[in-house]
Amino acid sequence: MDAYLDIETTGLSYLHANITVVGAFLVDGSETSLVQLVDEEVRSNNIIEVLNGVSTIYTYNGSRFDLPFIHRALGIDLNTIANHRDLMYDCWRCNLKGGFKAVERQLSIPRQLQDINGRDAVILWYRYKEHGDQDALKVLLQYNREDVENLKVLRERLGIGMKR
Repeated sequence: MDAYLDIETTGLSYLHANITVVGAFLVDGSETSLVQLVDEEVRSNNIIEVLNGVSTIYTYNGSRFDLPFIHRALGIDLNTIANHRDLMYDCWRCNLKGGFKAVERQLSIPRQLQDINGRDAVILWYRYKEHGDQDALKVLLQYNREDVENLKVLRERLGIGMKR
């Protein structure tokens, strides 16, 4: 089973920020499922449970952000749970530069939420937490869902580890 993983946070440093959402798009053959841990659900035991049976975790910039953030904030090293492949480096080898959204545009990978970025994700989170804005949470979760689902599309476009 493969997992496409992305986190949302309140900032870039685990010292001053929290993980708000852990999204995992799980693919086992033709079976897929989406798991999103939110707020208090973001605990090491829950992440370990979600990734149970996963052989490879795919991320974009996960080796520099997502996995170290999870390790430092929650004390779990996902590299010990499964293999990790950071698709950002595969993109670089194919001369696809920039953040994930820029690579999506270069490869014409569609996204419904065109104008939302990481900064917007933080704003959406605080609208939800401070004002109970359920619509903000809904948008944040859709943003995260598109991130993890599009990681699978990116891997397919790059032809990484695909059976022929």
